[in-house]
Amino acid sequence: MKILLTGATGYIGKRLLPVLLEMGHEVTCMVRDAARLDIKEFKKEQVSVIEADLMKPETLRNLPKDIDAAYYLVHSMSTSGDFSDTERKSAENFTRYLDTTQAKQLIYLSGIVNNRELSKHLESRKAVEEALKQAKTPTTTLRAGIIIGSGSASFEIIRDLVEKLPVMVAPKWLKTKCQPIAIRNVIQFLTGVLEKEDTCNRHFDIYGPDLLTYKQMLEQFAEVRKLKRKIIIVPVFTPKLSSYWLYFVTSTSYDLAKNLVDSMKIDVIPEENNLHKLLNIELIPYKKAIDMAFEKIEQNLVLSSWNDTASNRIFQNGLAAHIEVPKFGVLTDKQEMKAENIEKAVNRIFSIGGHNGWYYADWLWDFRGFLDRLFGGVGTRRGRKNANSAKPGDALDFWRVILSDPHQKRLLLYAEMKLPGEAWLEFCIDQKGTVHQTATFRPLGIPGRLYWISMLPFHYFIFRGMLKKITAA
Repeated sequence: MKILLTGATGYIGKRLLPVLLEMGHEVTCMVRDAARLDIKEFKKEQVSVIEADLMKPETLRNLPKDIDAAYYLVHSMSTSGDFSDTERKSAENFTRYLDTTQAKQLIYLSGIVNNRELSKHLESRKAVEEALKQAKTPTTTLRAGIIIGSGSASFEIIRDLVEKLPVMVAPKWLKTKCQPIAIRNVIQFLTGVLEKEDTCNRHFDIYGPDLLTYKQMLEQFAEVRKLKRKIIIVPVFTPKLSSYWLYFVTSTSYDLAKNLVDSMKIDVIPEENNLHKLLNIELIPYKKAIDMAFEKIEQNLVLSSWNDTASNRIFQNGLAAHIEVPKFGVLTDKQEMKAENIEKAVNRIFSIGGHNGWYYADWLWDFRGFLDRLFGGVGTRRGRKNANSAKPGDALDFWRVILSDPHQKRLLLYAEMKLPGEAWLEFCIDQKGTVHQTATFRPLGIPGRLYWISMLPFHYFIFRGMLKKITAA
């Protein structure tokens, strides 16, 4: 089959793509920025990438018309502003495009919307579902709640809370009920309904076998990780205070934390159905899903992360807009040093950050991350998806990977921390084995220049010490 996959750079899309290809389908990936999707590992005749923006209808003309099915996996929950209006318009534009194709089925992953009172996020999911139903193409809607898998926002938030807080003083919404589902089951449902005519023009809730409160989810996570944790629920947490609590304790952004808290106040209980039996899917219990997630983490096999889809000015403008590091009107710190072992130096460069640290004065990097969180930035808690490799678009602490080329021995990072300007950090190794480390800062007015001057002493010691560690044998 010829399949159009939207949201191919997102958490679900990156996991669904290889499964569809393994099934023998031909997949066209619709993305806003082709640089963010690495398809070199797949057969060229099976997969293609087309740049298009659902908020720009004219770009949809580039999409194929001879498709048999389409997946709609576009989501904007982590953005600021009115994401619901953006999602509705995106769905309407996609519907108009779909009506010009030969598609026989549209598959949409939504949220569980059975409660009479819905959060802004779930209201938006429901509105998108209604918009997609207006297409001539029959729609199959799968509605999921909390998704548990390595790199998912829910999993990483639960992990942060349990692993960092021996005692939790938590909001009353921890008593809210939900029925989490393993990411593996989600992918099985998404591929299982493909070409199933009896699932068209219908919606199905998809869920795991365990109905739990958020408190029980935290407690069972602690049991799996063999950690003793005490949770105290208090009624005084306002939604805003709850959002800040999640934001400061976990790696989530404030916008995502705010939308999550809004959703977590409402029970998300699915309607029972027999879809898993019809598709011969064995539902994975919550604890087993946690074990499976950590197996992927320990083996460095995390395919996607919720950070891959964090919306910001970098993704809006495209990674390519930041690859050319400016040379004029900027301040730079350039250092170079001969590598004693080139292979080790390359490995250290492409493994920098996250649990591996920054090789010198990590406590200062952590303190800078703390200050960034204090002023509403991303901080360093995001870490990195894979301990040994970095791909364009990956989050790396409070940086974003713009260019990653191990063969050319070059890594370029763009700063996402709160700054009075823009910053790049680049590592490259020349043919003689010399490591070049360049920090570039484009200041915004006088505050930007004062910031750079105040950081000069730290730059000298931190960057010099970091380079020594990278080049050491």
